[in-house]
Amino acid sequence: MRKEGRPECSGTPLFEDLDFPCTDASLFFDSSTPIARLQGELIWRRPQEICPSPTLFPTNISLAHAKQGLLGDCWFLCACSFLLKNQQLLNKVLPPDQPQWGNGRYRGSFQFRFWQQGDWTEVTIDDRLPCIGSALCFSRCHSPSAFWVALLEKAYAKLHGSYEHLWAGQVAEALVDLTGGVAERWSLGDIGSEEERRTEQDSDQVGRKKLDLSLLSHVKNDCALSCSTHASPGELGEVGQYHALIVMEWEDVKKVSGSEVRLLRIRNPWGRCCWGGAWTQSGAGWSSLDPDYAAHLKSRLAEGEFWLDETEFMSQFDDITVGYPITEEGHLKSLCTGNLLSHQHHLASRWIKGFSAGGSRNSSSYSSNPKFWLKVCERGEVLISLLQYRKWRNSTKYAQTLQEDSKNMKHQHYRAIALHMWKVEKKRFSLNRMLNKVPCASTHCHAYEREVILYRQLDPGYYLLIPSTYQPGAETRFLIRVFSTSSTSLSALKNPAPSLPPTADGEWETTYFRGSWVEGKTAGGSRNFLSYGQNPCFFFTVCNEPAVTSGVNVKVTLHQIRPDTDLHPIGFHVFKVPRGKSEQTIIRDQDPVASCVPHCYTQDVSLACTLPPGCYTVVPSTYQPDCSSSFTLSLARRIHRKVVQSQERLGKVIQEVSHISVMKN
Repeated sequence: MRKEGRPECSGTPLFEDLDFPCTDASLFFDSSTPIARLQGELIWRRPQEICPSPTLFPTNISLAHAKQGLLGDCWFLCACSFLLKNQQLLNKVLPPDQPQWGNGRYRGSFQFRFWQQGDWTEVTIDDRLPCIGSALCFSRCHSPSAFWVALLEKAYAKLHGSYEHLWAGQVAEALVDLTGGVAERWSLGDIGSEEERRTEQDSDQVGRKKLDLSLLSHVKNDCALSCSTHASPGELGEVGQYHALIVMEWEDVKKVSGSEVRLLRIRNPWGRCCWGGAWTQSGAGWSSLDPDYAAHLKSRLAEGEFWLDETEFMSQFDDITVGYPITEEGHLKSLCTGNLLSHQHHLASRWIKGFSAGGSRNSSSYSSNPKFWLKVCERGEVLISLLQYRKWRNSTKYAQTLQEDSKNMKHQHYRAIALHMWKVEKKRFSLNRMLNKVPCASTHCHAYEREVILYRQLDPGYYLLIPSTYQPGAETRFLIRVFSTSSTSLSALKNPAPSLPPTADGEWETTYFRGSWVEGKTAGGSRNFLSYGQNPCFFFTVCNEPAVTSGVNVKVTLHQIRPDTDLHPIGFHVFKVPRGKSEQTIIRDQDPVASCVPHCYTQDVSLACTLPPGCYTVVPSTYQPDCSSSFTLSLARRIHRKVVQSQERLGKVIQEVSHISVMKN
C-alpha cells in the first residue's frame, strides 16, 4: 500500500487516523471479494490532491448523488440518496459547519454519526481516500469536486471494520443506520397460496407480504424507496444479480387515449442507464403521451436515470425496500395512512443460552424467551420493530471482525428471528394456556434479517410481546421499538431465574435474592483482596432427596444490573458452612467447593454443579473492590415433587415456583 506525501495547513500536520490507517487492514477483511485484486495497488490521497477546489457538496445538488465505484455497496449508496431529500437527517449524519479545504480551521478530519442499536454513534476519520492513480477507487459524487459520499463511505467502512465489509448488504440496514428510523422490505412477486395469505394462521409459515404501490400513495414523496433484483431480468440484462437501485419518484400520467399509466423514475448507482424497455429516450411508450408532457418527463432525467411503467417495474424487480418517512421533529409517519407515529418507546434485551434463549414456538422452552408488556391506551396504529444486533467480536473501538459460526456460515451475521403478540383479555391468566393460543399478530416467519416489523391497528388493552430466535440457545442482543399514533407504554417482564427443563425424577425450585455492592461497605472485590469478606453472602441448604441420586442438583446465576456498555467483571464462589462456624470465618479460612470464575465482563454468569446435602453460602463479587452495582442472584435446586403451574397478574409481582414475572401497568 502506497501513501502520498502529507499536506499541511499553516505548518500544522493534518490529522491521520491511527484507528483506521491507510493500510490493507482498512481495505480488506478476508480478501474474499473482487476488490482483493487491488492489494498493494491503491494510493491514499486527500481531496486537495485529487482536484484543485474540493468541497463537500456541489452547487448543483443533482450532481451530489452517489456514483458507485469498484466496491459492491450499491445498497449503501441507495440509502445515501435519501439523505439528499432530507436536510435535517443529512445534518444529523454529517454535522454542518465542519472546516473544509481552504478554511483556516481545516485539519484533515471529518465527523459523522450513525444510528447504532438505539443511539447515535460518532465516527471521526481523516480525509485520506483510496485511489487508483489520481482518481477515487470507490464511490464518489457525480461532481468530481464533491466528496461527501466518499467520506461518508469511509466512515461507514470504519464503523464496519473495513471497506470489504461493505461488499453486499441490505438497503434496509443502511437506511436505519443513516436515519435512526425503520425500513421494511416488500416482495414484488407472488405471495403464495390462499392458505398462506390467511392472517389468522400462525405466521411462522407465511411468506413475505406483496407490495401494492398504491398503499404508499400517502407518503410517496416522503419515504425512501429502493428496488432490487435477485437474478438477471429481461430488459435489465446488464445489471446482473443482486443489484439495488433507487426509486426517485413516481407519477400517474394520463395517456392520449384517456387511460392512465404509472411511471417510475429509477436511478442506477452505477451512474449510467441500464434500461432497454418501452420508456427509453426513443422507446415506444412515449408516443402514447402528449408530446409536450413527454418532453417534460424526459427533461427530469439526470445521468444514470430512466423511466419505466408499473407493469415493467413489477416484472423486472424482485422486491422493494421502503424507509418510513421521518419528520423534522424526528417522528415516523405511517406508510399506510401518513399519520404521525408520535409516541415512541424502546427497550434493549438479549437472548441468553440456558436462561432466555427459548427458541421458536416449536420448542418446549419457548416461554423462557424475553417478554414485554405493551399497553395501548386508545385505538390507533402501532408499529413494532424487533432489531437484533450484528454478531461482532470487538477488537478495537471500531475495527471489528465477524464472529464465525461454523454451523451457520450462510447467515453468520444474524439469527433467524420473529416476534409474536397476544392480546391479554383478563387481568388473571395462565401463561402456558395463553401461549397455546394463536397469536393475534406476528411477523411473517423467522427470518435471517437484522430487523423484522409488525404493524397493526390495535384496540385499547394489554398485549404480550415475545421475540424469539428460531433455534433454542441462540444468543444475541436485540432492541424492541414501538411507534404509535396513540399513547402507549412498554415494559419488560423480569425473569431473574433460568428456566430449567423438568426431569423424570424431579423438578427445580428456585430462590431469588437481590443485593448490591456498595463502595466502602459491601464491594469487597475478588479473593485477591483482603476486603473480600465484605461482600454480600447468601445462605442456602441442600437437602437429602432420596429420589435425586445423581447429576447436577444446583444452578446459580448472577446478574448485574448495569448497562451493557458499562459492565463490571463479576463472578462468585460457593462455600460449605459446617455447623457452628460463621460465614465470615469460612470465607476467610476455607477454599470454595464451587466457583464461577474468572470474573467476566458480562451481564450474567452461571454455574451448574453437584453439591452433597449440607449448608452453603454464595458470595458474589466484582474483580476490583469498590465497584458499586446492584445485582440479582437466582439459586435453583432440584427437588422431587409435582410441577406447580404459575398464574400471572397485571400490575403485581407473582412469586411462584415455576415462573417469576413482573408485569407493569
